[in-house]
Amino acid sequence: MDKVLSKSRNIVGDKMKIVFLGTPNFSVPVLEMLIKHHEVLLVVTQPDKIVGRKKILTPSPVKVCALNHGIEVFQPLKLRKNYQKILDLNPDMLITSAYGQMLPKGLIEPITSINVHGSLLPKYRGGAPIQYAIFNGDEKTGISIMYMAYKMDSGDVIEQEEIIIEDSDNYESLTKKMSIVGASLLQKVLNDISAGKIKRFPQDETKVTFAYNISYEDEAIDFKMTTKDLVNKIRGLDPEPGAHFEHLGTKIKVYKAKKSDIIIENKTPGEILQTKKHLIIKTLDGAVELLNIQVPGKKKMDVKSFLNGQSIFKIGEIIKDGELHE
Repeated sequence: MDKVLSKSRNIVGDKMKIVFLGTPNFSVPVLEMLIKHHEVLLVVTQPDKIVGRKKILTPSPVKVCALNHGIEVFQPLKLRKNYQKILDLNPDMLITSAYGQMLPKGLIEPITSINVHGSLLPKYRGGAPIQYAIFNGDEKTGISIMYMAYKMDSGDVIEQEEIIIEDSDNYESLTKKMSIVGASLLQKVLNDISAGKIKRFPQDETKVTFAYNISYEDEAIDFKMTTKDLVNKIRGLDPEPGAHFEHLGTKIKVYKAKKSDIIIENKTPGEILQTKKHLIIKTLDGAVELLNIQVPGKKKMDVKSFLNGQSIFKIGEIIKDGELHE
C-alpha cells in the first residue's frame, strides 16, 4: 500500500495537508489549485534573486502567490541541509513543481512526494524540458505527474497528458499552456489518491533523455546553425532570458526571428544580407530575419525601428565567433 494511505490520518475523502515546493511562473497555477482544494501548510521556493540592470531583489512568482494568500514561505539556500521545518509540519504529502533543487532522501523517504514535470517522461529529465522541446522542434510535449525518487526525475509515473506545440509558441506561451494542464492533471491524481485509487508505472530507462538547466553559453546563437534550429532556439528563450550573440564587444539579444525566403548564392553563414527595413543574416542552409532585439542600455524593440540610423550592422560583414569580420 502506498505511503500516503498508510499514515495514521485517514486522508481518503479529506483535504490533504500539503507542503508545496516550486519557483517559476509554471508552478503558480499548480499552487493556486492546491490552495483552492487542499490545505497548504507551507510554500518552499528559491531565495529572492537580483534581477535586471537596476539589480532589484525580486521574489519568485511562487513566493508572490503564496504571500498573496497569506501562506508562510520558506526559502532555504540549500534544502538538503535545512529541511527540519518541513518534517516538523508532518504533512500528508509534498508536491513539487519546478522547484529548482533536488529533494533530500530525508524528505522523500518519510513523506509521499509527487512532482509535476513539464515533459513526457522519460524524455527530457532535468530543469529545462520546455525549452528543449522547442529547441528540438518537437511537435508535442506534455505533463507527467510522478512520484519523487532520489535520482533526477526518475520516479514512477502516475499520469501523463500530451500538449501540442504550435509553430507560434514560444517559451512563455507554451509554459502557460503546460502549467494549466499540470494543475488540472495533478488535481485528478490527488482526487484518485483520496479515493484510494493508486496507480504507477516505471519509466523506460532505455528512452531517457536529458534537458539540463540552461547556462549562459546555451543562450548564445551561432549563425552556422540551420535556420530552423536558430529560430527554434530563439523561440525557446523568448521572452526570458533571450538568445544572444556578440560582435565587436557588443551583446545583441534576440527575442523573435523567422525564416527568410530571399534567394541566396555564394554567401557565408553569419553574413549580413540586408539592413534596410529588414535585418537578414545568412545561416547554414538559408537566411534568418531578426524581428525583435535589444542592445545594451536600450529596451526591446522591433528591428525596423532599430535600423533607423543604426551603425552596428553593415551589408557584407560577417558575424563569426561572436565578432564582426569584413
